[in-house]
Amino acid sequence: MSWKQTKDAPFFVGYLNAVPKQLVTFLLVFSVCFAGGLGIAALALSSTQNDPGDGGFQWGNRFENIGIMELRPYPVLRVAADADNPARTYMLSGQGKRGVFKQAEQHHDNAVILRGIPVKRGDLTMIQVNVRRIEAAEGEGADFTPSEPVQLGRWKLTGEICDGKCYAGAMRPGQGLAHKACADLCLTGGIPPVFVSSGPVENRNFFLMADKDGNLLGDEIKPLLALFVELEGDVERLDDLMVFKVDLAKARILR
Repeated sequence: MSWKQTKDAPFFVGYLNAVPKQLVTFLLVFSVCFAGGLGIAALALSSTQNDPGDGGFQWGNRFENIGIMELRPYPVLRVAADADNPARTYMLSGQGKRGVFKQAEQHHDNAVILRGIPVKRGDLTMIQVNVRRIEAAEGEGADFTPSEPVQLGRWKLTGEICDGKCYAGAMRPGQGLAHKACADLCLTGGIPPVFVSSGPVENRNFFLMADKDGNLLGDEIKPLLALFVELEGDVERLDDLMVFKVDLAKARILR
């Protein structure tokens, strides 16, 4: 390389005010290409992810209602039908990764007035109970007898075990291996487990879970969390809520 070629070559010196035009052009082209490449990579990566769904807290639709508190086996609120709505059964959770067993046991089989925030995804609804917002109730709405569960027979279903609060919309998507640790903590804290089925029963794909005798599920479900599994058990309907009483001895991990 000649002295003239060296002298004319673009070279940036920090204490000089001017940047060579060739370097300015190179940096502009590189910056545009780099930013565009990141955008394309982000689009490609996001297109491979599962749809997080439309779940979320219904902050503008605060819940306040009178009903009967039951343990089925997780806390639920049974609300009587009225002129505009059929009878409803709502799953309940506390704030954070906690259930409401303590409050539910205090008011078991009694009428209460309950205030909270709905967490809703599709036809799955859970009520996050506000702190100290379960109180004994009297009067209209408190003097009804909830209907007995309707037995729908024995079913073999495939799907995923999720914690009901996160899957309903407290976190999104609230399912899959990326959510396994969070689901484990939520279920340990008393959040009701929900089975998200790949096939419907009476047009419903979400089921409150219990063991084969209708009791609480314990640590035995943890190895099955966030996996695609096949479960067998009896299904019953509580108003609009499905309950899946699973026989975990027959559970199979499909993938």
